Amino acid sequence: MTYIEQLITSFIASAAFGIIFNAPKESLFKCGFSGMIGWIVYFALDYNGFGTIFATLMASFLIAVISQVFAKAYRTPVIIFSVAGIIPLVPGGLAYDAMRNFVENNYNIAISLAAKASMISGAIAVGLVFSEVINQVIRRSNIGPTK
Repeated sequence: MTYIEQLITSFIASAAFGIIFNAPKESLFKCGFSGMIGWIVYFALDYNGFGTIFATLMASFLIAVISQVFAKAYRTPVIIFSVAGIIPLVPGGLAYDAMRNFVENNYNIAISLAAKASMISGAIAVGLVFSEVINQVIRRSNIGPTK
């Protein structure tokens, strides 16, 4: 039951952010799908002990790949799917807790939470960039005259 709840809520969160992000109506389902797939990969890896950072890296990489596939298939910008799909992975609650602990003078806890939020954010960025680099390498190897 937990996986079904995770699938539904992550789909809704990603699709709703697509609405806020002003994505075209025909792409909202795909935005929700990319976020749902990314979140379930994150949830499954984290739940099975792979670690939050690794799980975030793999999930963001997968979201970026799905976004590139959707962008090519439906002739829309990649950013529509990737931004909406990444939303469930963003460590907003963790960053909030870090700032709250700073304000409450719990510096050791705050620094620990801030470092974890930064590492998760970095994992998101690395996953997106790595997917784009692989996409560019594949594109360049298929394009151009053969000798």
